[in-house]
Amino acid sequence: MKISVKNLGALEEAEFELGDMTIICGKNNTGKTYATYALFGFLSFWREMFSIRIPDQTLTQLFNEGAIRIDIKAYQEQAARILEEGCRAYVQQLAKVFASSPDRFKQSGFWVNVASSEFSSYAGSFERKMSTKNGDIFSITKEASAMELVVTFLIEKEKVKIPKDSLTRLIGDALKEIIFGHLFPNPFIASAERTGAAIFRRELNFTKNRMLEEVTQKDKNLNPLELLFKVFTDYALPVKTNVEFTRQLESISKKKSFIAENHPEILTNFFDIIGGDYTVTRNDELFFVPQGKRVKLTMDESSSAVRSLLDVGFYLRHVAQPGDLLMVDEPELNLHPENQRRVARLFAHLLRAGLKVFITTHSDYIIKELNTLIMLNQPGADREAVRKRYGYEKEEPLAPERIRVYIAEQKNICKAGHTRKSPCQTLTPADIDPVLGIEARSFDETIDEMNQIQEALLFAGENGQ
Repeated sequence: MKISVKNLGALEEAEFELGDMTIICGKNNTGKTYATYALFGFLSFWREMFSIRIPDQTLTQLFNEGAIRIDIKAYQEQAARILEEGCRAYVQQLAKVFASSPDRFKQSGFWVNVASSEFSSYAGSFERKMSTKNGDIFSITKEASAMELVVTFLIEKEKVKIPKDSLTRLIGDALKEIIFGHLFPNPFIASAERTGAAIFRRELNFTKNRMLEEVTQKDKNLNPLELLFKVFTDYALPVKTNVEFTRQLESISKKKSFIAENHPEILTNFFDIIGGDYTVTRNDELFFVPQGKRVKLTMDESSSAVRSLLDVGFYLRHVAQPGDLLMVDEPELNLHPENQRRVARLFAHLLRAGLKVFITTHSDYIIKELNTLIMLNQPGADREAVRKRYGYEKEEPLAPERIRVYIAEQKNICKAGHTRKSPCQTLTPADIDPVLGIEARSFDETIDEMNQIQEALLFAGENGQ
């Protein structure tokens, strides 16, 4: 799956492909966060807001007969058109995603490019039901390997009181999941602003609850949820998502992710990185418990590293599901170089477990550690000896074909509709060599310059300068 963007923040024209692990690096203000937020916004929009349209005659038949059979193949053949329609609708939402003026996105473009061969429908079975306290109302089912979606009223059709818009949405969403579900992962994002959300969690809860209480007392006709959503309009969608996730930790902590059930060693590695564990009390109080100590620390009392990885920790332990896309904006935030290396190795374990990972980074330590994992993936007794000597686990080496790396930079390219190259802020694919690893020029050039300066200073006296 390839994503193309145009006139999106600093990015004039760019394209990037999602791998099992996707990395965007580069200097400040070069478009890394714009690409990340735009992708997260699209995946969220596609799952939560966009729905495949169902013809009115289909619903009429359902209400007349009480059951219908929908040809999945007919919609599968229109998949490219449906996806294009979704991208156009999403562009209209960019101002909300970035909490900015619509004028900034008048010339913006966002496209998802999928090969026609990838539009194969889900071969397994599918079932959805709508129920009330009195029982099931209707069902949407698909048998394994079948190409028909069956929608059936489970009560007398005359008693069905479901609005047609809601029914259309449910059927459209079922078709969307069957045809596109394997292409677009469920995203979770940890934005660069996540540390602040952890600190002010209690204040956010207090302010929100007090506002709702006052509103419900003063005006019974005002929907408090509408006012609540307006409070967050000044924040980009990923930041808003982080705030909401942090606010709900008490209820989130009652769930159990597939990693907690099937890969507890990954959580052990994660808690070794932060040096302890998180805990939420029944009173919704959040604490950090350092390893080997009985003390409980509030987020204010905890290190910035503990706060910066809070969302990731709760996601991995309580929310993550196979096939999800974990997006982390600058995972190196507040981490010592040793822990930056360990985070890179943690990502390798997550890939092995079945998650996809997308990061932006300024960390040469993360890139170099990923290089090591790529180099360790090559066969040979010497490499195996190095792996054992330095304590790398068998699951950590990475196949280079699973990784995509892009550098946000200005480069001479042929823009769409032009025949000559011109300077353009874009995303350039980085070379990934199975033996040498990732060529990250933005880091290497800076390190080379620093080395040259230090060498010049070291030998300055010898040259009589």
